[in-house]
Amino acid sequence: MANIVRAKISALGTYVPPRLLTNADLEKMVDTNDQWIVERTGIRQRHIVDKGVATSDLSVEAAKKALAARGWAPTDLEAIFIGTVTPDMMFPSTACLVQDKLGAKGAWGFDISAACSGFVYALQTGVKFVESGAHKRVMVIGADVMSSIIDYTDRATCVIFGDGAGAVLIEPADEGLGCIDFIHEVDGSGGCSLNMPAGGSLNPATHETVDKKMHFVHQDGGAVFKYAVRKMAESSEKLLERNGFKGGDVDLFVPHQANKRIITAAADRLGLSEDRIIINIDEFGNTTAGTIPLALESARQQGRLKKGDLVLIAAVGAGFTVGASLLRWAC
Repeated sequence: MANIVRAKISALGTYVPPRLLTNADLEKMVDTNDQWIVERTGIRQRHIVDKGVATSDLSVEAAKKALAARGWAPTDLEAIFIGTVTPDMMFPSTACLVQDKLGAKGAWGFDISAACSGFVYALQTGVKFVESGAHKRVMVIGADVMSSIIDYTDRATCVIFGDGAGAVLIEPADEGLGCIDFIHEVDGSGGCSLNMPAGGSLNPATHETVDKKMHFVHQDGGAVFKYAVRKMAESSEKLLERNGFKGGDVDLFVPHQANKRIITAAADRLGLSEDRIIINIDEFGNTTAGTIPLALESARQQGRLKKGDLVLIAAVGAGFTVGASLLRWAC
């Protein structure tokens, strides 16, 4: 059996479509206003795709940037794992489509459906393949085109979501850097609190499901808020404690960008000051599996993410799914 090695993120690339949907734009579409949206979510704008642009397209653009940053060719990749809830189609997987569009002829891969925790789950999948010695060059992507499943007459959901993608490269680590530990959890009893009711085997697409708007996101905002705050903090605290750290040791907290109030409430429970939290939901909205890589890129652009930093990543998503990762930043 191969010796277990530590795995690290060695490159990062992100992409959002150029088209902006601002709060002012939404005021013309539904009964809402900028003040209401900002106070409840912290969002001021979001990026959305043009017709015909799919999750695989955003993924490929982010992937190209990550590869260029590391100096790898697509043919260097051994595996591609994608977290998404908006695949291009039911099958084949978006990973297959990205592999082809990217020209990563030697890579295999698959999709992971964990909603807003999708990137964290995909990240640990990639990390474990590298730690086991099975692969040395893995790509992990978090990407969603949420605008494809949003009802733009529902002011409770249409103000929240945007489209975007992020890709990271995973390879063996040295110098004590890389992924330290992770926690994953699911609570399936929360499945009814945030879902898309139709389109699967339970409710296949019919005229009736379309008329009832069952192919859009449905959310119990109050239930999601309470669960997200509690579990984001609990999972982070547990992960830090079992690795001998406290909140004060964290250089940067990178939470899923679901709602600014959720982020600040979770950070307060962890005892983290604002200067150690990255928040960019005002620019991008909730891009589901894309939020964490987009947040990492924002932190890097702001000079707040340095080699050797102790980084805590945490997410809660539909399911409910929970994921947290602890790592020493390596690029």
